[in-house]
Amino acid sequence: MSFSKFSSMYGRLAAASAALLAPAIAFAQDAAPAAAAAAPTPDKGDTAFMFISTILVLFMAVPGLGLFYGGLVRAKNMLSVLMQCTVIACAVMIIWVLYGYSFAFGGATNAFFGGTAKMFLSGVSTTTTAATFTKGVVIPEFIFVLFQMTFAAITPALIIGAFAERIKFSASILFCILWVTFVYFPVAHMVWDANGYLFGLGALDFAGGTVVHINAGVAGLIGALMVGKRTGYGKDMMAPHSMTLTYVGAAMLWFGWFGFNAGSNLEASGGAMLASVNTFVATAAATLSWCVVEALTRGKSSMLGAASGMIAGLVAVTPAAGIVGPMGAIVMGIIVSPLCYFFVSVVKNKFGYDDTADVFGVHGIGGMFGAIATGIFASASLGGVGYVGEQTMAGQVMVQIQAVVITILWTGIGSAILYKVVDIIIGLRVPVEAEREGLDLASHGEAAYHS
Repeated sequence: MSFSKFSSMYGRLAAASAALLAPAIAFAQDAAPAAAAAAPTPDKGDTAFMFISTILVLFMAVPGLGLFYGGLVRAKNMLSVLMQCTVIACAVMIIWVLYGYSFAFGGATNAFFGGTAKMFLSGVSTTTTAATFTKGVVIPEFIFVLFQMTFAAITPALIIGAFAERIKFSASILFCILWVTFVYFPVAHMVWDANGYLFGLGALDFAGGTVVHINAGVAGLIGALMVGKRTGYGKDMMAPHSMTLTYVGAAMLWFGWFGFNAGSNLEASGGAMLASVNTFVATAAATLSWCVVEALTRGKSSMLGAASGMIAGLVAVTPAAGIVGPMGAIVMGIIVSPLCYFFVSVVKNKFGYDDTADVFGVHGIGGMFGAIATGIFASASLGGVGYVGEQTMAGQVMVQIQAVVITILWTGIGSAILYKVVDIIIGLRVPVEAEREGLDLASHGEAAYHS
């Protein structure tokens, strides 16, 4: 059986969710028995492209995200962040093949749940295929399973940056297992499955603005509030211990993000190249924009700011990558950095929440902006691919806002409940003594650095 991943972004996507793209055709010839037409065969180039895209997304999570977050925390908590990113990703990979793929893309007609037909990858074999955005073009279902698995693996790992340096290792793992089950899989189904609720509304999310970034950003904010501030927050020095490692991690994320965005086209075509161009230029524009904003407000541009702008640009263009034109992507990159900077430097301080790695300020806000802006810059008059059918810019923007609000509510309410469940079962925070000693030694019995 084939599956559709994304909402209707081009006019040519109308048949993307068909079970088999080429129906059997019977014909009579000299009273001979009817013969069925052959099903489409995956192109080896598309398959190779998707394999490379998949391992690029894996590279984002291990080691990219771990190094990015690790450099942002204090030296005594470096390994704890690496462990959380790694173990969460590995746990979700197993969950994905056990039931996650089925819950998201199992073929059920339910608007919020994919069903159980594909649990334990039942029915998935070397001969089954998944549809792409072009009629008659398919890819092996196994590579679709793996590509989506990497998305599921990195998304909960994004959350832990919001409450790094004070959560129990076991609590972070348990929360993320519950979170992907009750929050991520349903949202992925709603947005990317042909039967999903938001898909049915016509919401545009090319590579995960709602599913990944708003989802993780809001969950991170809820976590930062419910776990509480770090001991000594606002009094002790809590500056990032290694901007070098943060830069390396950010660069790895940008590199891997081409798999994230271009791979979401599902085939090696012009749409993948459009996503690649936009991933280049939106990120470059956002990095420059953040540096300019810092220079104007602080008098100096920082490496932390450049890295933050880099991620903000990537986040903003993710839902729009294969939908907007390069000029629209540049404008999105220019706008997203001041917006995220405001939340990181003003809103966070105003409300006093302790979002260690600014997960909400960059991923949450950047994702919301990107999702809504996609509805604007998708317009053919602004260089985008245009709207489907009779849809207008105003109508598409309203659909995008609906998708953002629904995602915020789903992940906000669901995450709050799950944090509370984990707190009741094993507790969220480490003891104050362990926090002061550092989670590397307290939780893992080793240190990242030795004098």
